[in-house]
Amino acid sequence: MKLKNKVAIVTGASSGMGAAIALEYAKEGAKVYAMARRVERLEELKNKAKDFQGEIIPTAIDLMDLEQIPKNIKAVKEKENRLDILVNNAGIMDDFAAVGDFNDGALEKIFTLNTYVPFYTSREAIRIFEEQGSGNIINVASVGGLNGARGGSIYTASKHAVIGLTKNTGYIYAKSNIRCNAICPGGVATEIGEGEYMQDVNEKAREVILPATRATNPRFGASEEIAKIALFLASDDSSFINGQSIVADGGWTAY
Repeated sequence: MKLKNKVAIVTGASSGMGAAIALEYAKEGAKVYAMARRVERLEELKNKAKDFQGEIIPTAIDLMDLEQIPKNIKAVKEKENRLDILVNNAGIMDDFAAVGDFNDGALEKIFTLNTYVPFYTSREAIRIFEEQGSGNIINVASVGGLNGARGGSIYTASKHAVIGLTKNTGYIYAKSNIRCNAICPGGVATEIGEGEYMQDVNEKAREVILPATRATNPRFGASEEIAKIALFLASDDSSFINGQSIVADGGWTAY
C-alpha cells in the first residue's frame, strides 16, 4: 500500500481524471475526501471503493463559491487531525476563442475554477502542511499550460498560471518537507471536452487548432493512465521530484 493511512483531498472527483485518481488512491490505502458538486456521483464512487483498503468520503462542495473552500478543508483537518495530499483536479475547458473574441463570462468562470480554486485550496493546505511538517500538492494542469495552441486563449492562460503556481510553491516550501508538482495531460477522454464548451467551437479553432490536433495527436489517453501518475507523485517513490510539470500526452508535444 503506497498511501496507507494517508489523508487526501481530490477536487473535481465526480468524473474523469478526478474520479480515477480518487479510486487509485483508495486502492492504495488512502482515505480520500472526494470533492465535487454532484454528490450522487460521489456516492457511486464510494460504492466502487467499498472493498478497497482505503475509502472514499463524498464531500459536496461548489468550488465556484470560493468561500466554501476554507471551511471544507479545515473540516477535513479537524476530523482527521492531518492532511497529507491535495489534488487540484477540478477544471473546465473554453470554446477555443482567441484573445480577439473571448467571452467575458467565460473568462471569469474558467479562471475561477482553473486558477483561483488551486490558489485557495493550496493556501489552506499549506497552512496545515507547515504545522504538521509535511505535505504534497498535485495540480492537474495541461499541455495547454506549456504550449500556445492546445486550447483557447482563456484556458491556455489559466493553465499557464497553474504551472507558475506549481513551480513557485515547490521551491518556496521545499525546505518545509512540502512538495508540489503538476501533471500536464494531453488529450484525455473526459467530460471537460464535451458538453456546452464544445458545442459551439470558435471559428479560429476550426481553422487552426482542431486540424493541427487531428494531424499531430497520436492518440487520446484514459483517465486511469493519469491516475497512475498522480499515485506516483503522491507516494514516496517520487520523493526527489518537486516543482515539476510531468507531461503525459502519448507523444503529442514531441512533434
